[in-house]
Amino acid sequence: MSFRPSPILHKKISSASRSWLSRQSRDPYVKQRNASPNAYRSRSAFKLLELDTAWGSFLSKKDIRAVVDLGAAPGGWSQVVAEKLGWVDAAILDRDGSDVTYDYGRVPAAEKNIDASSPWSSKHGRGIIVSVDLLPMAPIPGVHTMQMDFLTPQAGAAVKAALSTSENPSGMADIILSDMAANFSGYKTRDVESSLDICQSVFDFAKGNLHVATKGHRGGTLLLKHFTHPLLQQFRRHLLEPNFHAVHYIKPTSSRAESAEGYWLCRGWKGVDP
Repeated sequence: MSFRPSPILHKKISSASRSWLSRQSRDPYVKQRNASPNAYRSRSAFKLLELDTAWGSFLSKKDIRAVVDLGAAPGGWSQVVAEKLGWVDAAILDRDGSDVTYDYGRVPAAEKNIDASSPWSSKHGRGIIVSVDLLPMAPIPGVHTMQMDFLTPQAGAAVKAALSTSENPSGMADIILSDMAANFSGYKTRDVESSLDICQSVFDFAKGNLHVATKGHRGGTLLLKHFTHPLLQQFRRHLLEPNFHAVHYIKPTSSRAESAEGYWLCRGWKGVDP
């Protein structure tokens, strides 16, 4: 059912809010997400699906065993990864009875620590997925959720512990994903600085948690959201390009045309230059 504000409500909301509601009602990805009970939890899931398909199905490579999703709530990207690693079929996503537009700030305490042993799991996939966010997340098969700040030293240690297996004793990640963005303030300088701060923080996390390229490993992959600006291009030149074998700029078609957002797909982590 589409949302139509009552005449009284319509008078109370701002013109900006009316524009947002109008845009949402026309957005084909929002319609697709809301039309099915099997929908992904966020519109951004379609961006990750598009990126994965266009760039060689990097999420589905057979040697992918450890994936970290930073700033993961409400879980759309983690759902996509769980699907790609075989923990759940696309046809049964969100069939646990929860509303796909649920208030993820009020997840029952019993649901906060979810892993592959959850009774909701329909399949036994491969590898380990760790999702980190300050907000709680409802369960997703095969996903270990951590409600914590990824910037803290404790977070890095906890992620390594969760990813450690006999096949991956170092606990390093094959892929780190970040779709994070700060709330817009309306001031361009502040918003650019916020985007740069997030990118720097994710890079700092990746330094200690991505597999380094060796003869036996192609090196970890980082998928990082950012907002286009000369300062962010300097960040790419000074930090990303020297330390990855390849850095690609991508603006998926599912990203709104008026948005300045884009993604860097960074492949083959070499480690930080001295």
